[in-house]
Amino acid sequence: MSTYETMSFHLETERLILRPWAESDAAEFRALILERGKGASSVEHIRTAITELLTATESTGIALLPIQRREEGDFIGYCGLIIGRTTLDEPEIAYELFQHAHGRGYATEAAAAVLDAAIATGRKRLWSTVGAWNAPSLRVLEKLGFERDHDSVEDAGEVVWLTRALP
Repeated sequence: MSTYETMSFHLETERLILRPWAESDAAEFRALILERGKGASSVEHIRTAITELLTATESTGIALLPIQRREEGDFIGYCGLIIGRTTLDEPEIAYELFQHAHGRGYATEAAAAVLDAAIATGRKRLWSTVGAWNAPSLRVLEKLGFERDHDSVEDAGEVVWLTRALP
């Protein structure tokens, strides 16, 4: 049993809404994955992945949440806490946006809301892992107070590990 509060699964910022996944997100989630250029599973497989994300959220009390723009109402990516390469006690913050949404401060805005939600759970530290080549993502994390901890090399290349202490 976790000693942490459950993360809020509905977050709002000035321009964004982060909310739980719905099956109706499957086609857009697939399109985001396809944008990476490495192919993607069928929409049906993505629906199954969404069900698995919701199940994991129930058991862990943390979540990866879809991001939609408040005014436009469109899905632009996701942001949230995951176990990833770390632990439930010190989860990773993760985010990914469609390329058309890059450079507008959405990642920073969404990640700041998730950071506040993580603080409210009572956790003391978060991690993030980012490809060394991903300078924009590294800038987002720097703005949020993350500091470089160490680097590792994986099949996909060099990975930068960053951490941030929480109040």
